[in-house]
Amino acid sequence: MSIGIIGSGALGSNVARLLAKHGISATLSNSRGPQSLASLVQELGPSIRAGTVAEAASADIVFAAVRWTDAEKVLSALPAWNGRIVIDGTNPVEFIDPNSPDAKDSSNPLAAYGIKAVDLGSQHSSEIFKQYVPGARVVKAFNHLDVNVLQQPEVAGGRRVLFYSGDDAAAKAEVRKIIETTGFFPVDLGSLDVGGPLASLPFGALSTHNFIKV
Repeated sequence: MSIGIIGSGALGSNVARLLAKHGISATLSNSRGPQSLASLVQELGPSIRAGTVAEAASADIVFAAVRWTDAEKVLSALPAWNGRIVIDGTNPVEFIDPNSPDAKDSSNPLAAYGIKAVDLGSQHSSEIFKQYVPGARVVKAFNHLDVNVLQQPEVAGGRRVLFYSGDDAAAKAEVRKIIETTGFFPVDLGSLDVGGPLASLPFGALSTHNFIKV
């Protein structure tokens, strides 16, 4: 199956590095266009190519590696998804300007990390995310670990646990293959309504834990 990555920031670039490390082909994209990715793609090697967002979105499996605040604008502008698999790597957080009053908000326990939680009301993030990609088979994954450890799936004599959840069994099976092939230990958290909130940053019960399967 072909793989596309929308977003080349911390998550997207590290997912690309992870795939490249295991010789898995993918198309990497961002809002600035393929030329802006030339040096990164050269670093990653021949299995990763730069493309437009539309090209990445046309793949069989698409990593959504965009900021939560950009997700609706970016994903809703794309053509029909027609049953393709979309990996929701987003988390409902907003990055704070370090010079703004929000950066010194004592009521925000996440201010020290440069982020604040987005108020979603009674909904969880994947429930809202699904609305941005109508017709896609959404699998929540690759969102709960620090992006800097994505290139180190094997550690301390074991494999890092990577949670995933979704409502389509076949889509989950394909994502599980990627998780296993790249060296992680996959743990299925069930449906999106169950697993999504559990693994979603910043307040999901499992989101801040870095488990190792030995």
